[in-house]
Amino acid sequence: MTEDRSTLLTFFKALADESRLKIVGLLAQRERSVDELADALDLKAPTVSHHLKRLRDAGLVSMRPDGTTHWYTLDTASLQAASKRILTREQVASIADDVDASAEERKVLRTFFEGKTLVSLPRGRKREIVLRFLAERFASGRDYSQEQVNEILAEHHDDVAALRRWLVDHGLMERDHRTYRRPAD
Repeated sequence: MTEDRSTLLTFFKALADESRLKIVGLLAQRERSVDELADALDLKAPTVSHHLKRLRDAGLVSMRPDGTTHWYTLDTASLQAASKRILTREQVASIADDVDASAEERKVLRTFFEGKTLVSLPRGRKREIVLRFLAERFASGRDYSQEQVNEILAEHHDDVAALRRWLVDHGLMERDHRTYRRPAD
């Protein structure tokens, strides 16, 4: 897991608790001690201390000792910096990097194929999944005549011209006149 992704997960986990969200809200108003927070939230001091540790670990709260009392405040500068650094579309999207994309692909293929037959021509992302599946019917780096391509595609659907065109348009096949080739992986 990347450091930014770990930071992003720590950030979201720190805020994924109602009590911690309330603590953040109270600290956004003004600096408070553990006892003040415990009284305001009707929680025990050790519970509040636990929540404050999670918030400190995420860089959302800072602490200032004053004798035997620890004063906590929302670290707005850190919150804003984290927002700019880790709450980008790309960073949030990275949380799903390890989601099994093949599960989605299997579902799409089950939806659009009955056996070997492509029952309808999908659009958008689903079309890309179907085209990748069809492209795998061709050996990588081998030349195919248009007739050979048509024969392989006809096993799956009657509109071989559309399938051929889409395979080329999506970069899954290369065409040189009437010769087709699946690019090397």
